[in-house]
Amino acid sequence: MLGKPFLLACSGGVDSIVLTHLCHHAELDFAIGHCNFQLRGPESDLDEVFVRDLAFGISKSFFSTRFKTMDYVEKNKVSVQIAARELRYQWFAEVMQENHIEILMTAHQADDNLETFMINLSRGTGIDGLTGIPEKTDTLARPLLPFTRSQILAYAKVENLAWREDNSNSDTKYLRNKIRHEIVHKLKELHPTFLENFKNTQQYIKGTSKLAALYIDQIRRAIFQHEDGITRISVASVLELEPLDTHLFALFKGYGFTEWNDVKSLLTAMSGKEVRSKTHRMVKDRDFLLLAEIKEENTKDYNISNDVEEIHTPIHLKVSQVLHVKETSKNVLYVAKETLKYPLTLRKWQKGDYFYPLGMKGKKKVSKFFKDEKMDAISKEKQWLLCSGDAIVWVVGKRADERFKVVQNTCEIVKFELKT
Repeated sequence: MLGKPFLLACSGGVDSIVLTHLCHHAELDFAIGHCNFQLRGPESDLDEVFVRDLAFGISKSFFSTRFKTMDYVEKNKVSVQIAARELRYQWFAEVMQENHIEILMTAHQADDNLETFMINLSRGTGIDGLTGIPEKTDTLARPLLPFTRSQILAYAKVENLAWREDNSNSDTKYLRNKIRHEIVHKLKELHPTFLENFKNTQQYIKGTSKLAALYIDQIRRAIFQHEDGITRISVASVLELEPLDTHLFALFKGYGFTEWNDVKSLLTAMSGKEVRSKTHRMVKDRDFLLLAEIKEENTKDYNISNDVEEIHTPIHLKVSQVLHVKETSKNVLYVAKETLKYPLTLRKWQKGDYFYPLGMKGKKKVSKFFKDEKMDAISKEKQWLLCSGDAIVWVVGKRADERFKVVQNTCEIVKFELKT
């Protein structure tokens, strides 16, 4: 990983200064990135100047930016610390992409890890939130994570390094600082080896988390059925899992759900009920839960004139005039051209729609057809109808209408082919 050029995040504090010092003396190839959050007036600007001078002094490329952090806080209704995190990581990603850098290195250390653990513990994030900050991912490296704040400070003093002090780190109005000064400090006083014991315990938690992930993955493979962007989950299979609440959390937390009472209630709800997260929806459909990513449904109507040979929106449909009826399938429709009124229309189904299913006598409501076909709620929303005026020609890919069929004396035949 470290054989490649990387971006080193440097605030000017002792942790990132030590990391910069170590990487420079190891003759590693890196650039320095600095974020000015403009939260401390002139002090923030002096931090930026300090890090810039450091970068130039060791002949490293320097990237910096300034954020209107408080504007972001107001607009997004988040805390200052969350705002700073979101802003910096988004900017780091942009710098890396623009400069073809694959890895970001940060100076997180063991005390940061403990504080993150305590924050997550207070928020009830589950076992994954207690595993701490990962030492490395595909795009991130945190080589100082095994070392404590006191060890890093001692090294900086031995090496006679200069760094910037951020006075806001002592302000206990911020949750992390409050935990650092009022909780972690007392835990260390009570037990001198507390931090080392914590590191050992966290290794056990990480191992347990991996075992739990393997178990949940096995359950998903057994009861999750994936098809056409929809995941079908047997309600009966879910209800067999004990303890139920724990399994629901583990199975669905990755999809952004947080209202666990609502998710649990869905298991016994009537068909059509649903629960949404910011990214996904889960719909009760008879004996199944349907899980799908939330996408803006296309409800527009689309016209097809008589000279159109192919469309790609909203579906891929080929239109041609043929002499004879040949192969037939659910994705191919032959109609008598003289029965059509142009322009044709592609639209979603509406309440009260009916058609005359090919091969049957009389009409049938589209909703009843869907029910007989055992179509789930999400598939119904995605279904397109090909219409001539007010009449349905084709429940696309499902069933043709009797009124438009090719008969013995049909002069012109139009072929519609759905491409999937």
